[in-house]
Amino acid sequence: MPTAAGVGTTLQGSTTDRGQFIPPDGWHACSTDEVLEALGCDSTGGLSRAEAQRRLEAHGPNRLPEAARRGPIARFLLQFHNPLIYVLLGAGVVTFWLEHYIDAGVIVGVVVVNAIIGFVQEGKAERALDAVRAMLASRAVVVRDGERHEIDAADVVPGDLVLVESGTKVPADLRLVRLRNLRVNEAALTGESVPVEKDLAAADCTAPVGDRRCMAYSGTVVTYGQARGVVVATGPGTEIGRIGTLVSDVGQIVTPLVRRLDQFAKQITLFILVVGALTFAYGHYVAQMPAIDIFLAVVGLAVAAIPEGLPAIVTITLAIGTTLMAKARAIVRRLPAVETLGSVTVICTDKTGTLTRNEMTAVEVLLPRRTVHVSGAGYAPEGGFRIGDEPMDPQAQADLLELSRCALLCNDAALHRDPSGEWELVGDPTEGALVALALKAGLDASAERERLPRVDEIPFESERCYMATLHHDHAGRAFIYVKGAPERVLQLCARSSDGAAMDASALSTRMEESARQGLRLLALARADVQPGTTALSEADLALRFELLGLVGMIDPPRPEAIAAVEQCRKAGVRVKMITGDHAVTAA
Repeated sequence: MPTAAGVGTTLQGSTTDRGQFIPPDGWHACSTDEVLEALGCDSTGGLSRAEAQRRLEAHGPNRLPEAARRGPIARFLLQFHNPLIYVLLGAGVVTFWLEHYIDAGVIVGVVVVNAIIGFVQEGKAERALDAVRAMLASRAVVVRDGERHEIDAADVVPGDLVLVESGTKVPADLRLVRLRNLRVNEAALTGESVPVEKDLAAADCTAPVGDRRCMAYSGTVVTYGQARGVVVATGPGTEIGRIGTLVSDVGQIVTPLVRRLDQFAKQITLFILVVGALTFAYGHYVAQMPAIDIFLAVVGLAVAAIPEGLPAIVTITLAIGTTLMAKARAIVRRLPAVETLGSVTVICTDKTGTLTRNEMTAVEVLLPRRTVHVSGAGYAPEGGFRIGDEPMDPQAQADLLELSRCALLCNDAALHRDPSGEWELVGDPTEGALVALALKAGLDASAERERLPRVDEIPFESERCYMATLHHDHAGRAFIYVKGAPERVLQLCARSSDGAAMDASALSTRMEESARQGLRLLALARADVQPGTTALSEADLALRFELLGLVGMIDPPRPEAIAAVEQCRKAGVRVKMITGDHAVTAA
């Protein structure tokens, strides 16, 4: 029976080349006890330092190996390994032999320029591929000998007990053994912008990566909650490592132009040889010309027949195309690959992060008596509000301001600018969209939190489908804000914020219209409680709330993607979107 790196186990499975035990159904299909036993890990004390060091020596560091690369000289010389270049070099040699030095110099110049451009572009492409390695965490918090230690993520080993919390990057593939309200953004692996809520139940052995709720994968980011998990894969054995391996193993593909030129070169060479041989035979044996004279005539005929200008023009054209694409930040690794774009008839593109911004954005607010549309995309608090085509001032709308205040305060996310001036989210993308909505409405986050401090909270959990926070103002009044799934929050609401009784039928119709547009809806509500209340319990969440409204959110398309798709359609190229979303949302 195979074991996990020398650790005894009761699980049957297989062993990788590096000695890593893999259960037959995958780690996600095993219970937490089975995984801990297989990897010889204690759920509270973790590994001993000695055992961790032994496993580090056996498995190697937790980093993606760099693919073997050619040196700069070999990479430069390989730029000449191309049928186009062979024809040019052949024409250049013959032209030089015939003492046409200017023509020979031009041909050599084209070859050298092509090699330099290809050398530079290939270097840029290899640096772009290095971005996969940058997705791995640099530090990790582990439990060893019963104590917490922060270590270099490269020193994490299979069987380590790793702690993660909101805002941290998962350092290796983990089978979760304990968690609290854990949500992880797995867009890097699955392309889905909405964080995945995790649990401890084993998944089906055939479940895809996105459905393995008991796993946390290397390179993904914890957006909410905290957890501990046992490391089941490191370095190239992780899911992100598998992607890196696939990227580095991309094979060489001969482009249509290269194939046609290669075929043409063979045909023209054969034709010239046959015609030359026939000409030499006729001149020497029939016309009785001296052999040297007829040979020079045949060589001149062959040189004239070689279209040395064709590969030169093609090479220069491809080089110009590569340079233009580089200015547009499109990296082309091989020069002839530029031509392949001209043969494209269908483009299959991912949705999240490619066609969309991978940033949730509030685009609609359903107030009790009206629908307000919100402009602006992403987490930058830039945009405005309008009803129909008429702009509106949010500061003059008490109901919209109160909903925005609830969105801001019943929230654990934060937005801040990075050194480059871009807005960055810390926390859950959905909550980040609500913070951006409040900032667009003119609210100051720091001032609102100081004016209405949070006293207590009930964090979001999948069983409840809502989050609630208790606030006091400086006059002693106390109230509760709640946000969550509409079907759950509406059960707590006795009336709307305008004082009218709830009209469930009309509200349901409006919600269905928003859902058909692919919007994800969150309901927000408020209730006053007794002054001096300092603790919040589920008993306080009763039929006493007033509905402030609903917020519709979507991952908006990139403006440049819209223009790009339009250009593709005009060029006769069909664009297909690949997504795991519901068909209505995708449409």
